[in-house]
Amino acid sequence: MKKRLSILIALALAFTMVSSPAKAQDKVHLLWGMWGSPDEIATHQKAADAYMAKNPNVEIELWSQPWGDYFTKMTALFTAGDGTVIPDVFFMSPIQDYAAAAKIMDLTPFIEKSNFDLKDYWPGALESTSYQGKVYGLPRDSAVEVLYYDKDDFDAAKLSYPTADWTWDDLRKAAEALTIKDANGRITRYGLAAEGSKYFNFVGGNGGAILDDMFKPTQCKLSTPESIAGVEYFAGLMNDNLAWRDANLGQAGGDQAVFLSDQASMFIQNASRIPALNTAGINYDIAPVPKAPSGGRQAGSTNGAAWVMSALTQKQDAAWEFMQFLQSPDGGQAVYFSAGDSFPPTKSGANSDVFMAKDRKPENKQAFLIDAESAPPNGNGWFPEWNELSSTIISPVLTSIWAGEAKPADVLPGLCENVDKYLADHGYKK
Repeated sequence: MKKRLSILIALALAFTMVSSPAKAQDKVHLLWGMWGSPDEIATHQKAADAYMAKNPNVEIELWSQPWGDYFTKMTALFTAGDGTVIPDVFFMSPIQDYAAAAKIMDLTPFIEKSNFDLKDYWPGALESTSYQGKVYGLPRDSAVEVLYYDKDDFDAAKLSYPTADWTWDDLRKAAEALTIKDANGRITRYGLAAEGSKYFNFVGGNGGAILDDMFKPTQCKLSTPESIAGVEYFAGLMNDNLAWRDANLGQAGGDQAVFLSDQASMFIQNASRIPALNTAGINYDIAPVPKAPSGGRQAGSTNGAAWVMSALTQKQDAAWEFMQFLQSPDGGQAVYFSAGDSFPPTKSGANSDVFMAKDRKPENKQAFLIDAESAPPNGNGWFPEWNELSSTIISPVLTSIWAGEAKPADVLPGLCENVDKYLADHGYKK
């Protein structure tokens, strides 16, 4: 009897030793990476909490970095090559260099296996997350840019609010009326705040372009008359002290900071600023970015950042399930639509009652829909060498223009010669 009992106890202990680790392993830990402001990170945490509430066996840990540090730190993680500390799912834009370097997973097999519907995405949004015909990322948003404006400032200056019919002339006149100087001639408020990267709204809106093809480029187009005119207009606002210079804007904390402190009456940006403005109680609204005076259009852009999966993750199935949740109308997208900090990457989301809610600013959310159906993914190159080309050749020249140190017509032709040589040297031939 004692021998039999001993055997049973031994078996029970053995079962416990085997089964306990198995239960511990049932808990899946996913590391989720992104950049963003505190308001944006708080929204991501809400999405993670919503997923964990529905999936108690999954733990989502956020890995967040400021925009300025994110890409450097992500590069360092992949250089070290330790898949256990690289986020399983993370934010990336553009994705093409990561796809070409096999740092992220081709999602096509997962999409096909789960019958994930891609038809609802804005065409440009899906294009921007693809490489060589394969989908490597799920668009988290569509970075359509609009003109934010302070209604109180406009009222005080007795100006009509911006509309979809506004041209560059209207924008300049408003900036002139809204710019304020103190008794010593020091500017205390600029009419406009816009990062240097927003120049494409004026280049593209005037029929110009950065490259002939943002996916398979062969030629620089910044030296065309249309492109030069767009750059000249944008630089002119800075040179005439109607808009913050790019470098000074960065030092002042960015467009959101100067708008909230009434150091700018207007700024150009995507939907990411909405939560902070709503929290601050600013009396504001939005309008489409103004068009060129003669035959122009809103440049439009449906590219945005994407959620991607690390090629080094050991939790592919769990990561894919989480990515699907982030894209579902009643899951992650509902969280983001309610926060209003991103323009939906899907047509149904953009027109949903949740995103278009009238009880939450801005009132004129229709401004985001301008050109969204047909707009290509502009402003960025969607090929592996874009980041290097942009940072080493294009950006230094544009930076000198925004600083007032160079004239567009003088330097853009030479810039294009260097871009064309770079493209040819890297196999992008005419």
